[in-house]
Amino acid sequence: MRRPHVLALLLLLFAVLTAMGGPIDRATMERIHAEVRTPHKVGVVIQPPAGKKVDCPNVFRHNGRWWMVYIQLESDPVGYTTQLAVSDNLVDWKPLGTILPQGPAGSWDACNAAGGLALFDTEWGGGNGIGQHEGRYWISYLSGKVPGYETPPLSISLAHTDDPTRAKSWEKLPAPVLNPHDTDARPWETYVLYKSHIIRDPARTLGAPFVMFYNAKAEGGSEKIGLALSHDLRTWKRHLADPVIENSAPDAKRSTISGDPQVVRIGDLWVMFYFGAFWKPGAFDTFAASRDLVHWTKWDGPDLIAPSAEWDAQYAHKPWLLKHEGVVYHFYCAVDKRDNRTIALATSKPVRP
Repeated sequence: MRRPHVLALLLLLFAVLTAMGGPIDRATMERIHAEVRTPHKVGVVIQPPAGKKVDCPNVFRHNGRWWMVYIQLESDPVGYTTQLAVSDNLVDWKPLGTILPQGPAGSWDACNAAGGLALFDTEWGGGNGIGQHEGRYWISYLSGKVPGYETPPLSISLAHTDDPTRAKSWEKLPAPVLNPHDTDARPWETYVLYKSHIIRDPARTLGAPFVMFYNAKAEGGSEKIGLALSHDLRTWKRHLADPVIENSAPDAKRSTISGDPQVVRIGDLWVMFYFGAFWKPGAFDTFAASRDLVHWTKWDGPDLIAPSAEWDAQYAHKPWLLKHEGVVYHFYCAVDKRDNRTIALATSKPVRP
């Protein structure tokens, strides 16, 4: 006599699970776009030193001031370091120096240490700070030992500090936490691992408190975004066989990029800002939304940022968005026609240039 009730419960459970992983409706995606769009381009906020390039801004608030972690392409050896800058108004920035240098000659990260914030406050319009684990602040970084611009192989590791506002070297973990040659690396990520972004999920939606999104590719393939899970920030396990975000060119022959994810929480949805390239002209910033961190509905409307100004005429990409006092600030990497690479800002409302 109780079997119909059991069946009804199973059907209800199935409906709930389906709704959790189902696509986000168009009206909701349009509301997210209206909330995060930044049509007012302020301009370049960080110029690189002569002969170098800057990239991948990450901005947070700490002790009443604003701080930016960003990467710099060095010339000897060619490869990345991670830098720190400070601001009191999110527009005027002062570079302070290196917080993640290249490793010693011969080490596994001798030519690359390109870091991004971990445990940023995902609450949209919240405190915009960064959290701690074991009393330390953390960044994840891509690394490699071969000189050149993102020369394979590149892996992912982490570093930590007791004070994220000092221009001093953060303490690196001794080895990569994810490597393209790991035995559990999926076929689409066996060549290069790129930018990573780690969030804390208190609800443990996927069974672990720490979730890493990162873009990677196979040799000759497209960059796609996958995820990994951890309980301690040191040991990571890849989650799912397939990427969670990928985009293909219309002719399906050209390699594309879906990369540099940043994940925030807007209302009851997760929103991922990321950049796209080559499935349509140029490089641009866009977003996707999810209920469960696994199934993502991609926005197919107007780009959040696209080339339109002298300083970003070639590429406008690699997003970092935050909301403060009713204004959305969208930091991004701007590349002009002469291949100068700077960090620029766009906002939802006009601010002082």
